[in-house]
Amino acid sequence: MKFLPAAPPMAKKLLGSQIEQLRAHLEYYQEMGIESLALLKGTTGTHSQRSAEAPAHRNTSLFAETGAYPGETLEKIRQDLGDCQRCKLCAGRTHIVFGSGNPTADLVFVGEGPGADEDAQGLPFVGKAGQLLTRIIEAIELKREEVYICNVVKCRPPGNRFPEPDEISACSPFLFRQLDSIRPKVICCLGAAAAQTVLQTKSAIGKLRGRFHEYDRIPVMVTYHPAYLLRNPAAKRDVWEDMKKVRKALNSEA
Repeated sequence: MKFLPAAPPMAKKLLGSQIEQLRAHLEYYQEMGIESLALLKGTTGTHSQRSAEAPAHRNTSLFAETGAYPGETLEKIRQDLGDCQRCKLCAGRTHIVFGSGNPTADLVFVGEGPGADEDAQGLPFVGKAGQLLTRIIEAIELKREEVYICNVVKCRPPGNRFPEPDEISACSPFLFRQLDSIRPKVICCLGAAAAQTVLQTKSAIGKLRGRFHEYDRIPVMVTYHPAYLLRNPAAKRDVWEDMKKVRKALNSEA
C-alpha cells in the first residue's frame, strides 16, 4: 500500500490540513493491515436503500419483553425515554445520548455508554474513540451517516466506569427497541458491555469476539471498543479481521 509523500510547503498552503488528514487515515489503515482501498462511488447504495418495513419473521415475544411494537419509529422511542430519571446516572448527565445515524441502516454499532465529549454534545462517539470508529466505518467502504450508532446506557457513567447492572437494566429496553425499530442486517457490539447486554451473556469479550452470534435472527459481531484500541494499538488488526467479516456479511445480504 503506497502512502502520500510529505506535502511541499506550497501544497500545504493551498490544501490546508486535507493532505495531513488523508495521511492520518492511510497510516491508520496500514496499522490495521489493510493493503488496498476501494474507491467509493456516491454516498448511497444498497446499504441505505433498504425499506424501513419490519420483516415478517420478527420475534413477537421480544416485543412483550422490551415494550416495543412492530413498526415503531426511533422518534417514538426517544419520546418514551423522555427526560429519563430511571436510574442514578441521570443525576450527573448534561445530555441524554440517544443515538444517531440512518434509521434504516444495514449496520448498527452498539457501544457501552457516553463519555465526556458525548455527554457535552448529546451525540454518540464524537471524541477520540468516535474519530477512530469513523475511520473503521470508512475502512469497510461505508460512511458514518449510512450506519446507526448508539450505546447500552444513554447517560454518562461517572469517570467513564463500566455501567452497573441496575443502570443496564433500566436503559437496555430502549436499546432493544432501537434495534427492533431499525432491524439492521448486522449488529456490531463494541466492547464487553455491549456484547453481554445484546447477547444476554456473561462471557468475556475474548471468548465472544471474532465470530457471529445472533440477536433475534440478526447476525451480531463482537469486537473491541475503539477506546480499547487507543490504549492497545496492536489490537487494531484483530478489529480489522472482525470488520472484514462484517463487510462480507453486508455484501452477501445486499
